[in-house]
Amino acid sequence: QVQLVESGGGLVQAGDSLRLSCVAYGRTVSTYAMGWFRQAPGKEREFVSAINWSGSVTRYADSVKGRFTISRDNAKNTVYLQMNSLRLEDTAVYYCAADFRPYSAYVPIGLSEYDYWGQGTEVTVSS
Repeated sequence: QVQLVESGGGLVQAGDSLRLSCVAYGRTVSTYAMGWFRQAPGKEREFVSAINWSGSVTRYADSVKGRFTISRDNAKNTVYLQMNSLRLEDTAVYYCAADFRPYSAYVPIGLSEYDYWGQGTEVTVSS
């Protein structure tokens, strides 16, 4: 069993930056792909970014490409999402997730492909 705990959310203005963190407790996630998803009010949860176990492969939603950067520190069992040039439409609850297929070269973007989820951290971008 693993517990994923997100942090770093908050209220910011458009154009600002935030860095989200996701720490895994109870089990190492160093051999698993990790992803970030978000859910805006009244909308379905959507893919934001994902990273393979080694950090050598990353994927991004078109809406965040060039503004967000995913990274990981396996020694700290932590995944990060650096969010720059935030927009009003980035307002959402952000969730991290773990795909428990070890050493996979595949980086999933589908919600159903992830096995464990955190409780989320809220990001609000104001004008």
